[in-house]
Amino acid sequence: MTIVVTGASGHLGRLAVESLLARGVEPASIVAAGRSVEKLADLAERGVRTARIDYADAASLAAAFNGADAVLLVSGSEVGQRVEQHRNAIDAAVAAGVGRIVYTSAPKATTSPLILAPEHKATEDLLQASGLSVTILRNGWYTENYVGAVTDAGTSGVIAASVGDGRVASASRADYAEAAAVVLTTDGHDGAVYELSGDDAWSFTELAEAASEVLDTPVTFQSLSPEEHLAALAAAGLDDGTAGFVVALDGNIRDGLLADTSGDLARLIGRPTTPLVEGLHAAIG
Repeated sequence: MTIVVTGASGHLGRLAVESLLARGVEPASIVAAGRSVEKLADLAERGVRTARIDYADAASLAAAFNGADAVLLVSGSEVGQRVEQHRNAIDAAVAAGVGRIVYTSAPKATTSPLILAPEHKATEDLLQASGLSVTILRNGWYTENYVGAVTDAGTSGVIAASVGDGRVASASRADYAEAAAVVLTTDGHDGAVYELSGDDAWSFTELAEAASEVLDTPVTFQSLSPEEHLAALAAAGLDDGTAGFVVALDGNIRDGLLADTSGDLARLIGRPTTPLVEGLHAAIG
């Protein structure tokens, strides 16, 4: 069986390739596909096939998907462009006769008011209409999303956000990548939709406590109103669109949209998800 992993020159895709190898998949049965084949050179040295793809380049997708039995479609990173990019990948998979697609979506994508959900909902709709066998992995938040905030707090001593008492059930990227590898290499997942998240939902006070432990320096959480947060981001040089997006996302957290702990992720990987402090330690070193 040939498995194509898209986004393999990025964080999640690369970890998915590593997880497939760890599960005993033959390197020659894996195609690591990404925008930068240079970043995939070490995988090629280990026998993994590599391919350059761009979601905006249909020909590159067709070439990479040729002969594939399964594709891990790692969602694109360009907000606002992802629906058309994913459509290109899905069309290429259909044309290539790919047996199944595993897609990394967002929490409760079809029903959630999460600011990131609409593009994922549209992609899920495209997948359901494609006629392919589909498995949806609705990935929750990555612990690594907070590495920047934690490292900055090493200087400022503060993690500031407008999340209020909101909680985040994060897990490490490696946890999510391992779940993808499990789904790609075991039976019984056709048509399944998994709501993936960490086992424990933490508050930002707990994030600050974890940062204090990881950095070995005191860090506190500063709770801002949305207006204060927007002003602070503007003062830091963020453009209006980016600042508004960050504040809206914090509002989603405040509303509890990233706090669910379904247990699906732990069940798929057969172990507890990586705790917050351990995930930050691994990411920051």
